[in-house]
Amino acid sequence: MTALSPSDHQQRRTRTRTGNATEAGQTVDMPRALSAQLRCSDGRQLAATWHEPPLGSAVKAVAVVGSATAVPASYYRHFAAWLSARGYAVLTFDYRGIAASRAALIPGEDVRLRDWARVDMAAALHAADQRRVREAQLQQRELGLLWVGHSLGGNAVGLVPGFNDKADALLGVAAQVAYFGHWKGLARSQAWLFFHAVLPAAVRLFGRAPGRLLGPRAEDLPAAAALEWAAWGRTPGFLFGDPTLSAERAYHRFAGTAHLWNISDDHLFGPAGAVDALALEFRDAKVQRHTVAPADLGVDRIEHFGPFRRELGLQLWPRLLAPIEAATPRLASAFGPS
Repeated sequence: MTALSPSDHQQRRTRTRTGNATEAGQTVDMPRALSAQLRCSDGRQLAATWHEPPLGSAVKAVAVVGSATAVPASYYRHFAAWLSARGYAVLTFDYRGIAASRAALIPGEDVRLRDWARVDMAAALHAADQRRVREAQLQQRELGLLWVGHSLGGNAVGLVPGFNDKADALLGVAAQVAYFGHWKGLARSQAWLFFHAVLPAAVRLFGRAPGRLLGPRAEDLPAAAALEWAAWGRTPGFLFGDPTLSAERAYHRFAGTAHLWNISDDHLFGPAGAVDALALEFRDAKVQRHTVAPADLGVDRIEHFGPFRRELGLQLWPRLLAPIEAATPRLASAFGPS
């Protein structure tokens, strides 16, 4: 598998939209976004972006952002820019068939959720690990690798080859075991209908699951991915109940730090019980469970798609990062008190 870094491929160098700031009369460079491509093990190329620390600032750690199901990587750009301003080199990417990687899925071909994990996420992890190794050699010190997973981007990591060896920490945001039985009350009925009726019917009618059924940020979901999501949602244990994945699931072998967050008003996609169930799968990890509520941020709602919105960022993102940076040795050495 070969993963291309920004310097290996044609790039488009841009400044973040915040422009330049001034400090004591001096121009201060802001984080940068560099277009790149990831080459997967099957030869397909995915659109990606490296969000770089300001010019002149050393990379303190490397991070990957794993998107939620059918959600474009661009949704996470403000969070990635914030992370890069802290000193992370942050990789965001689109799964094949989604947004800027739409062309990576050949017409007439399909893709499953497991393929996004086993091939696309694996390419991103490989690229991030290569970057971490290069930076460590340049700086003559160890650097941490943080995986930030939103929903699918967090719950599928145990299917990603090499995750246990390469990632130091997993920050899961509304990452869950999305079996409908983990929902309660009316939300359970809604989840039952979604997995048993809505997703299968949408595929029969449209040949895909339209993004408007999935959430305000989602794009159309390819048919096989939608049907696999529906099948897992009907199965006790979700992907953990799929016997065809029994040889691949490696969650129990991850020995790093795993912090899993649920949002208290995320009743539709990530209830607390579903996040609890995922935490139990990381049996060898240093696991912490966290909850954030709208009242904690002084807002009316957060829900599933709120945590990465720019308007909530300054209140929420330090809350998400501080505990896992403190609990992960390679991150603590870079971001701890000087």
